[in-house]
Amino acid sequence: MNTYYIYHIPGKKIGVTRDLNSRVTTQQGYRPDEYEVLDQSKDIDYISKREIELQQSYGYKVDRQLYKNLFNTMNINATEQTSTFPFPMEELKEKLNANMGEIWDTLFGTFELTKETVDWIVKNARTSMYNNSRSYIYNKAFFENFKDKAKDKLKSYQKTIEDDLQHRFNDSYETFALIRNWAKARGLYKKGDPKTQFCKLMEEAGELGRGLLKDDFEEQVDAIGDMVVVLTNLAELIGTDIEYCINSAYNEIKNRKGKMKNGTFVKS
Repeated sequence: MNTYYIYHIPGKKIGVTRDLNSRVTTQQGYRPDEYEVLDQSKDIDYISKREIELQQSYGYKVDRQLYKNLFNTMNINATEQTSTFPFPMEELKEKLNANMGEIWDTLFGTFELTKETVDWIVKNARTSMYNNSRSYIYNKAFFENFKDKAKDKLKSYQKTIEDDLQHRFNDSYETFALIRNWAKARGLYKKGDPKTQFCKLMEEAGELGRGLLKDDFEEQVDAIGDMVVVLTNLAELIGTDIEYCINSAYNEIKNRKGKMKNGTFVKS
C-alpha cells in the first residue's frame, strides 16, 4: 500500500506526493533541508482532506480538487480543443456512468463526470475521425455550459472546508476551557506556582524526547498532550490564557519568510 506525504516548501506551497525525492527534489529542485513533511498516511481520503486543511491554515492557494481525484483512470485524452474518451458512441453512456466521479484536466479547467455532465457529453459527443472506437467532445463547449455551476460547486466546497476548520477551532477552545475547569477544581490556580509548572513542562519535554528517540508514536502523543495541559495552566498562572499566547505567536509568524536549514525553518 502506498504512503502519501504532505510536504511544505516554506513560502511556496503545500502539496502531496508518494515519492518525495522524485516530486520535490528532482522535479521541483528543492533539497531535503529546504522542505518539511507535515503529515503522512496510507489513507488517501485522509491525506487528500488534510492537504486542503493545511493549505488553508498556512494561507496558501487551495487546490481546486482533492489529491485522490487527480488520477485519470479512464485514460481520457485532453488536448487544447477536445477531450477524447476511449469508448465508441454506442457504449459511451454506459461507460461514463460506470466511471462517475472521474475528473481530468483541460486548458479550461478540471472537468468531472456527474449525472448532469454525462447527459451533456452523451448528447454532444462525436465519433473520432481517426478511430471509430473513440468519441470526443469540445472542451470550450463543455466549459461554457458548466462554468457557472463549477463556480457554485467550488464555493460550496470551500465553505465546507471552512466550516470544518471552524468546528475544529471551536473544539480546541472548548478543550482549553475544560483543562482550566479541571485545574481550577483541584486548586491548581490558588496554590500553584509558575516556576513549578515550568519544571513540569521540562519533565514532559524530556518524555517527548525519549518518545522521539524510541520512535514511539503513542509516547510522543501523550507527551505533547501533557505539555499542552501544562502550558494551559502556566498561562493562567501568569495572568493570561493559552489562546491569547497562540494568537500572539501566530500573528508574529504568519508573514514570516525564510528557508529550511538542517531540518528546521530559519526566518530571514
